[in-house]
Amino acid sequence: MSLNTGLTAIPEDDIAKHLATAQSLVTKIVVLENDGGTAGTALAGTGRRFVSTVSTGSVRRTREVELTRTIQQVRAADQMLSPNQHTLLFRARRGVMVGLAIADVFSRQTNLEGLQARNASAPLTGPDADNFKSLLSAASYITAFSIAAYLSVTLPGEGEPAEDVPEPDFLFDTPQDAAKSMIAGLDRAIQGAPDDLALISRARAFARVAIAGLTSRKARFTGLAAFENVHIRIEQDDFDLNGFDVTPGQKRKPLTMTFKKPDEVIGNHIAKYQGMKLAKMIMAYDFGRQMNPFVELGGFLFTFIGDGMPGTGKTTLIQMIAGLINDYCEIAGYAFHYENFGVDQISSYQGKSGQNCKDFINNILNPKTIGFGTIDDVDQVAAKRSDDRASAGQQEVTAVLMESFAGASTVVRGNATFGMFSNYPENVDDALRQRAGARWLVDGPQSREDYIDIFALLAGKNHTIPLGDHALYANQEITKAVSETYEAHEKPHEEGLAAVWDRFQKDKGSLKTIADVGTYLHMIRLAEPRFTGRAVKNITDAVKMRAMDVELPDDWFEKPETFMHKPYDEKKSMIEDLRGPITMDMILQEINRYADSEFRYTDKSDDAAINDIIRRERQREKAIREIEEMKRDGRWNA
Repeated sequence: MSLNTGLTAIPEDDIAKHLATAQSLVTKIVVLENDGGTAGTALAGTGRRFVSTVSTGSVRRTREVELTRTIQQVRAADQMLSPNQHTLLFRARRGVMVGLAIADVFSRQTNLEGLQARNASAPLTGPDADNFKSLLSAASYITAFSIAAYLSVTLPGEGEPAEDVPEPDFLFDTPQDAAKSMIAGLDRAIQGAPDDLALISRARAFARVAIAGLTSRKARFTGLAAFENVHIRIEQDDFDLNGFDVTPGQKRKPLTMTFKKPDEVIGNHIAKYQGMKLAKMIMAYDFGRQMNPFVELGGFLFTFIGDGMPGTGKTTLIQMIAGLINDYCEIAGYAFHYENFGVDQISSYQGKSGQNCKDFINNILNPKTIGFGTIDDVDQVAAKRSDDRASAGQQEVTAVLMESFAGASTVVRGNATFGMFSNYPENVDDALRQRAGARWLVDGPQSREDYIDIFALLAGKNHTIPLGDHALYANQEITKAVSETYEAHEKPHEEGLAAVWDRFQKDKGSLKTIADVGTYLHMIRLAEPRFTGRAVKNITDAVKMRAMDVELPDDWFEKPETFMHKPYDEKKSMIEDLRGPITMDMILQEINRYADSEFRYTDKSDDAAINDIIRRERQREKAIREIEEMKRDGRWNA
C-alpha cells in the first residue's frame, strides 16, 4: 500500500520482530552525549530552550543507560515494579518497537530499502550515496518522532511536572541510533523522580519536549515529504499517527458543555418530554447483567432523529438530556460518556472517516458506561448513497451508522442512546433515517405564551419591567403540554397523509381493530413508498414506549439504593408495576406522528427538486434570450 493512499495498518508481526532490539535498549546501552546531557539553557518564563549555534561536539562523554534500573529506583526498597512503573517500562519498549516498524514502512515505500541492500554489498557513491544518507536520516527522524508520539498518547494521566525536563540528545544516523537517543533522553528525564506520579508526569513531559524539539529540526531533513500525508494505525494500541501533526494521535478530550435544565427548554413539548423520560430510562441499566429492563419490556429509545428549522432548540435539547443523565450518573456513581460526531471527523484519508465513526459508536456503546452520542447536522456528516457529489468519507460514515444502528451485529443493551439532529432531514439517506426509532419535531416556541416565556427567560432579571397578564411558564407544564400535543396527532398534519386519512374514514370510519390498523398502514404505503416494514416497527416501538410511558418517580433517582443500585429483577418488577395498556388512541397518534414526518420529508425533498428545476428553466430561458440577442447583433458566430 502506498504511503499516501490513506490508512496503513501495521501487522503485529512486523512490530514483534523488533522485540529483541527494543528489550536490549531498555536493559543497558552506552551512549556518547553532550557533557551534562542538557540541550541548551532554559529561557526564563518559557517552556523553550536556547540552542547554541556554537558546536560543542568535542565535549562529549560516554554514559551507561539502564532504563529498567532507573525506573526500579523510584521504589528501590520494593523488588517488584508498581503498575505505573511497569506501564512506563512496557510503553518505552513498545514505543521503540513501533518506531522501528514505522521506519520499516517508510523504507519499503521509498527507495531506502533498495539502497540499503546495494550499500551492504558495496558502498554507494555519488547521487545514490547522498540519497541514501538523506533517506536514512529521514527514517531516523521518523523513528524518534513515532516513539515520542506513541509515549504522549499511551502514557496515562495528565499534567506537567514542576521542574523542567531536558530535551534528548538526538541522533539521526540510523533508526536504531534514534531509538537509542530517545531511551537515553527518557532515562535522564525520569532520574530522581520521587514517586510514581512524578515518574509518569516527567515521562509525558519528555514526550512533549521531544516532539517540540523534533518539530523545530524538521526543516533540516530532506526526504520527509513522503511521510507528510501518511496515516498509520496500530490496532492493538489504538494508536494513530497522522503525518507530523504537532500532537499526533491525541485522544479526544471529553466535551465540556453547558447543561440546561428542563425549565429552560421552551416549546418542543414531546421532544422535551421524551428526552426527560429517556434520561430516567437509561439509568435503569444494570451493569452486572449488562441489560436494561426497558429493552426487555419494550419502549427503550436506542436511536432518534430530531428535525426542525435552524434556531428552534436542537442544541438546547441535547444540553438538557446530557445534563439530566450526567446528574443521575453523579448520584449513582456511574461513568457517563457524552460525545458528538461532527464534520471535523470526516477525513481525507481513505477509510479514516469510517474508523472515526466506528470509534465514536464503540465509545458510546461501552457496556461499562452510560453513553449518549449525538450526530449534529447529520445531513452534512452522512451522505445519501445516491449523492455523487458527496465525499468518500461521508459515504463511509453513512455505511457505519446504518450497520451500527440496525445491522446484523447491533446489540441493544440499554446503556446508550444516539440522537441524530438535522435542519434538513430530507437530505439524510432514507435507509439511515428509517433506522431512527423515534421522530422528534423540534419546532421551538409556537404559541403566544411560549414567546412570552422564552423572552422572559432569556432577558433575565436585571430589569423592573412588569410581566403583564401572563402566568409565567404555565404553558410549559409538561404533562398538560404533552397530552395536548399528543391529542393533536389524532388527525394528520401533512396534506398527503390527511388525504389518506379522509379516504380511510369514508371506507372504515375510525380505527377499531387490528385489521383496521393494518388497512390504514397499507393505504399509507400506497401513497408513500418509503413507508416500509421498518416504519411499522418504529411505530410499534413508539407505541410500546407510550405504554411504558410511566412516570418513574423522582425520588427513585435521589438516592442510588432506592432504584438505580437495586438488582436487575427488582428494577424490572418495579417498572412493570407502573406499566399501562396499549390503547387505540396511542396507536393512531403514533402512526400519524411517524407518517407525518415521512410525508414532511418527502414534501421538503420534492420542493427542493422543484425549485431546482424552476431555477434551471429560468437559466435556460435567460440563455435563449441572450443567444437571440447575440444572433441579432451578429455576435453568435464570432
